[in-house]
Parts: sequence; structure tokens; C-alpha cells
Amino acid sequence: MAVVLVLRARGLGDLLTAVPALRALRRARPEDHIALAAPHRLKPIVDLIASVDEMVPTSDPVGMRWDGTPPALAVNLHSGGAEGIVELVKTRPERILTYRNPAFPELAGPEWEADMHDVDRWCHLLETDGMTADRRNLGLVPPVATTSHRDCVVVHIGAGAPARRWPPDRFAAVVRHLLVLGREVVLTGDENERDIALGVAARAGLSPNRVLAGQQNLIELAATVAEAALVVSGDTGVAHLATAFGTRTVLLFGPTPPSRSGPPPHLLGRHAVLWAGQTGDPDAAAPDPGLLKIGVPEVVNAVDKQLRKRPWPGTGLDRRSQQAYRRVG
Repeated sequence: MAVVLVLRARGLGDLLTAVPALRALRRARPEDHIALAAPHRLKPIVDLIASVDEMVPTSDPVGMRWDGTPPALAVNLHSGGAEGIVELVKTRPERILTYRNPAFPELAGPEWEADMHDVDRWCHLLETDGMTADRRNLGLVPPVATTSHRDCVVVHIGAGAPARRWPPDRFAAVVRHLLVLGREVVLTGDENERDIALGVAARAGLSPNRVLAGQQNLIELAATVAEAALVVSGDTGVAHLATAFGTRTVLLFGPTPPSRSGPPPHLLGRHAVLWAGQTGDPDAAAPDPGLLKIGVPEVVNAVDKQLRKRPWPGTGLDRRSQQAYRRVG
């Protein structure tokens, strides 16, 4: 049995965009042992993907310890930089499948295209090696919720970087609108964002016990997203979870365009994506100017339209509709 080592040492959203590629690899090499090098905190979601035999924990910044035999194939799904290749070379693989990088001229591979959608990017890499990939194969089976928040509206106030975090006072205004509509609302985020979420709740008149930020593990968060009526979020991992579970969304993009990391275009009508058409630095220490061009009225209008739509029958895996990008500002 050959060993295939895949490197994807990034966050939740990045992992979820690689799901079709991971499943394509599984189909192409059904008898091989597939090991995924990724952050250990993502293991509950990796288990839902059901295409990986083993997880190898990675450190931040990217680094991993490989004690197994040299892989027959190492697959770089990490990035277009050299750091992923450096880590895979250390495992002494027979072959590396990666995008071309000038630091490793001896390695063949396709050219990196900066504007390619992340789902397309990793599927394309496998296709250049003769593997067939289905870009629509993003769905996950929803986990069982220990505490149900069925049909609530999830407002996710967090993001991986301040550049992608919409201002708390604007989130509070959206929550107030939802409460006027009589909707049940929960606020999500990580433990470092709990104080921000509590501040949003206080401004909006939402009970603190509806603040789930910092109180849920990853599988509980996933279950909450899966059974929600709607998710309101920036460009972050929760948005990708909603896509995977077929949950409707209102997504606020900036500074990265939705054409690169938003819900794929084949999901028509399921997601309302707001973007001002302005790119910027995704790692900036302040909210992106383009993101700030998205105002409360645009978000409230999108929320109302999404909530008026008829529910889709069946589970998230049955929902097949198309994505509509709307430019605001």
C-alpha cells in the first residue's frame, strides 16, 4: 500500500475549498493510505470529509514532523509559495505534485494563476496529473447538534484578520433589524472575539445567552451553521461551512474578491454575496476600505430577500442552485 501525503496547513475555509481535490485524490487512489498534514484543530471537519486515512498535525507557521516511510506521492495543496514544497521535500517523497515554483526549477507543474478560484485551483492541479475532479463535490454531512439552534440566524462577527472584519456597530444594526422581524439570532466567533460579540449583543439588545462566540467547539459551530435558516458572515471559514451544508448566506467580501474565495458559481441563488469591487491587503490591521463601503442598508436588504425565499427541500447535500454576485457601492 502506497502512502500519499497531502499538505494543507491552513485554516478552516482553506481546508473546505480543498474538499473536491481531496475526494478526487481518494477516488484516483482508492487503495493508498492518504495522510493529510493540517492543523489538528480541524480534525472534526476532516472526519466529515471522509477521504483521509490519517492526519499529521502541523505547526504555525507551516511545519510538520513526518515519521513515516517516504511517500510515494506528496501533494502540495498549501500555497503557491516555496514553504509547502520545502516541508514536503523533507519527507523524501518519490514524487511531488505541486504548482511550479522558481525556487524548485526541477519540479514540473502548472503555472500558478493568482485570480483562479481556490476550488478550481486545487482541482486543476490534480487534473494536470490525470485525476478527474468534481468541483461541485463540496458538501458535508451535517454533524449532530448537542444544543439545537434550528432555523435561527447565525451572525458571525469574526474573521481571520481585522481587514476582513466588518465593524461591530454595523453588525449590531443588522441584529436589531433581525430582532424586529422576530427572528432568533445567535452570534458566533472564536474565543478571542467573545468580547466583541458581547458588545454587539449589548448594542443590539440581544440577550448574552445568545452569544455563542468562544463557547463552542468546532463541531458544535458546524452543527449550528448546518441547521441555521441563514448565516450572515464576512469572508471567513464559517462562510465555507455554510456552503458545505447548503445553508443560505449573506456574505460580505473585501479585500479579497468573491471570485477567488466565495461560494462557487454553480451554487446559484443560495448565497447573496456583497462586494464593493475594491481589492486590498487581506492581512491589514484595520477593516478594508472596500469592505467598509458595504453599508447596513445593503446588508439588511440582502437579509430580507434571503429570508423571504422558500426553504429548499431535503438536506444541504440536495441543494443545487446558482450563486449571484452583487456589487454594491
